[in-house]
Amino acid sequence: MGFSEDNLTGVILALLSSGFIGASFIIKKKGLRRAAAASGVRAGVGGYTYLLEPLWWIGMIIMIVGEAANFIAYAFAPAVLVTPLGALSIIVSAVLAHFILKERLHKLGVLGCVMCIAGSVIIVVHAPRELPITSVQEIWSMATQPAFLLYMGSVIVLVFILVIHFAPRCGHSNVLVFTGICSLMGSLSVMSVKALGTSLKLTFEGKNQLIFPETWLFMLVVVTCVIIQMNYLNKALDTFNTAIVSPIYYVMFTTLTILASVIMFKDWNGQSGATIISEICGFVVVLSGTILLQVAKDFERSSSFRANHTPGSPSLSTRLCTGNGELAKYNDEEVPPEEICLRIQESY
Repeated sequence: MGFSEDNLTGVILALLSSGFIGASFIIKKKGLRRAAAASGVRAGVGGYTYLLEPLWWIGMIIMIVGEAANFIAYAFAPAVLVTPLGALSIIVSAVLAHFILKERLHKLGVLGCVMCIAGSVIIVVHAPRELPITSVQEIWSMATQPAFLLYMGSVIVLVFILVIHFAPRCGHSNVLVFTGICSLMGSLSVMSVKALGTSLKLTFEGKNQLIFPETWLFMLVVVTCVIIQMNYLNKALDTFNTAIVSPIYYVMFTTLTILASVIMFKDWNGQSGATIISEICGFVVVLSGTILLQVAKDFERSSSFRANHTPGSPSLSTRLCTGNGELAKYNDEEVPPEEICLRIQESY
């Protein structure tokens, strides 16, 4: 299928969005650090003093601009094209973290950035065209089909379990809890954003969709999902290293969003098997790049730990368990990493 003008518009908007969002991660984290230093209460443990920090609000405004561009992009191009391009935000975040937050980017991280770009190009080249939609009621019928209802029900149950059971017990020691909540809700918010964006696009074209209750229901879902996402994303950023949160969040969010879009909008209908395989390969390359960025950061931290303190360095699983500041509490005791992890888990 040829690359349409709508797809091109969606790609440009998605790239701009990723640039803004990637920068906002760093600015917001600087704001979170300032707020925590001023008040002594971190967002990761329930503090909300960052709402009084101007730098955090600057980051939030930049993120809103990026999200607005992303919102419009979904009205022009399918989610299987727009969402993977969010890999650029990982690149921007990693590079800015290197210079601003002093979270060093290893040479392997540079390779990861290149892989993200290469995978994104593959996805863009083989992306499907946006399927024509004539009304919000048509989207509503897609959202209420049994397959998507099953997906949506599963997401709600999983989020409920994570929030009620896992977040209080290990949310501050396991990065997958907070990012999992963000990613699951994010997949639903993207579907609603696409539905709402398409409705507004049709309205601007002269086909008023604001008279239908489905449009306002999609707007309510967007607001609800975004609020939940922002709350737990702030907790994740404040508790764990940015270079860990960003790629993990991207991988989970993108995978779930593409799955939801394929179920709801049937993006792959009409595409050949070879084209779909090419898209999947591009997606795998992007995921590999984000994982390599994470591994590179972990390698750099491990090397620094060995050089500056003890012969042994904590494993990736231990570092995911300990977050940002917990490891320092036990540095002078020369406690094995696994014992550190166990102690911190018991403290929660």
